[in-house]
Amino acid sequence: MRSRSLLLSALCVGVLTLAGCAVPQATHHTDDLTETAFNQRLESLENNLALRCSTQTELLRVQAERAQRIGDDVRANGKLLRHLRADVENIGQEPRVVTTCPIERSDTASKEMLGRNEWVGFPTVGTYLKARVDSGANTSSLSARDITEFERDGDDWIRFKLSLEDDEPIVDAMRDEWIEAPVTRRVKIIQASGTESRPVISLLMTLGPIKQRVEFTLNDRSHLSYPVLLGRRFLMDIALIDVSQSYIHPRPEYPGGASAADAEKDQQDNDSEEETR
Repeated sequence: MRSRSLLLSALCVGVLTLAGCAVPQATHHTDDLTETAFNQRLESLENNLALRCSTQTELLRVQAERAQRIGDDVRANGKLLRHLRADVENIGQEPRVVTTCPIERSDTASKEMLGRNEWVGFPTVGTYLKARVDSGANTSSLSARDITEFERDGDDWIRFKLSLEDDEPIVDAMRDEWIEAPVTRRVKIIQASGTESRPVISLLMTLGPIKQRVEFTLNDRSHLSYPVLLGRRFLMDIALIDVSQSYIHPRPEYPGGASAADAEKDQQDNDSEEETR
């Protein structure tokens, strides 16, 4: 009887188990990931990755700079060591005597000798004038008055008359004539009285065998002894000055002017008078 009851109980448990009525199982529910949340997480990952890449690039740059500095230091130290090694090897040796060759000077025979004062001629103007040769001045100067600047064909020109004392030797026809020339540049002149800007023109000039275009600043020199001042820009590479002499070269001749043979009476030096530029 007891055996039958146990068999019946086992059969009931099996039926219940097959019917799904055994011990219930717990179920788990997971919420779905939305598109917005997904995009936010993806953007966060991208930002983190970009930051890591930027940091890595900066670290590589710093390391490259350090390597460059180390390389420079190594090369500098190597050069210093080579010099020190050479100095050590030369210890106890006799000093070496270095013989230098003399520097060859330019041939002065090809340069024209000028006195401290000379006659100059202006072929395009048609007159001669007395000139003072002064290597202390940079640009040559010509005495002028009634200086008027104007424009011609888009270029700057200048019109002026020679500014001279009444007894200054000159071809009389040119004493009060207008002279015109293009302005090549302007120069700043610094004097004790202040600074001024002067126009510069280029005129064909002769002095003995020398014939070339010379740049002149224009300003009134009528209060000075010589209407023309020749500076070192003219003298450079073509002439030397013998200050013990004057008027080495003859006065040029022009129509309407005095003969070169009569120039001696006009060659009175005024070196005792103070010259200013």
